[in-house]
Amino acid sequence: MPSAWKSVGATAPCLIFVLVAAAATVATRGHQTGPRGQTSADLLAARARYPAHWWAPVPKKGAPDWEILPQEAGPGEVVVSKRYELRLLSNFAATPFIFRGRRYASVEGFWQMMLYPEGPRDPRAGFPGVTWTHARDEVAQMTAFEAKAAGTAAEQNMARMGIDWVSFEGRRFPYRPDRPGEHYALIAAAMGEKIRQNPDVKKALLSTGDLVLKPDHHEEPNARAAWHYCDILMAIRTELRRRP
Repeated sequence: MPSAWKSVGATAPCLIFVLVAAAATVATRGHQTGPRGQTSADLLAARARYPAHWWAPVPKKGAPDWEILPQEAGPGEVVVSKRYELRLLSNFAATPFIFRGRRYASVEGFWQMMLYPEGPRDPRAGFPGVTWTHARDEVAQMTAFEAKAAGTAAEQNMARMGIDWVSFEGRRFPYRPDRPGEHYALIAAAMGEKIRQNPDVKKALLSTGDLVLKPDHHEEPNARAAWHYCDILMAIRTELRRRP
């Protein structure tokens, strides 16, 4: 196991191995597109086992440009829409969890926090011409679009500084590596803790059965593994079934 994975293994040991395998599968075969051996008609009929509103049409007029609407799911798929109860699965969701002894308000807050200086000795803190509008601890308690906006501002600062790394507990590592590394491992472990510590989130995830989870937004081209949160969720779902 690469050292990057060992560093988070103590937090979620049963998840680390399955998430490594999931990341490797995505890298080599692409994203899951549906249960094998079933026709489109079979997959559409299987929707009867789930809440009908998961696929209820939403008017495109007035919908945000970034949004993939529930009715755009293919056979055997469900969009993890922020419009209904599966919103709990989103990294944006206000689903507090404890990770390495600290509380985070959401996975999004945890993610974007890593882009911020860890203290006054952090080289990012005193870089000439760069202003940080939030403190790292403040971002850790953000959720949803507020956390996302804080991350966007931090990425602009990273571009000004010419750096491509983020940090956690004093360790620096690449933010967008070609292969899943420490950033991916931390995000996956944090998602696992969020689900473990929030029964409603675990219930929502397991309620999706064998459906392929799809994001409710258009992902950036060539997005790295950590950005494919639905793949991570499905790997965790598989592990939960094996080890309830």
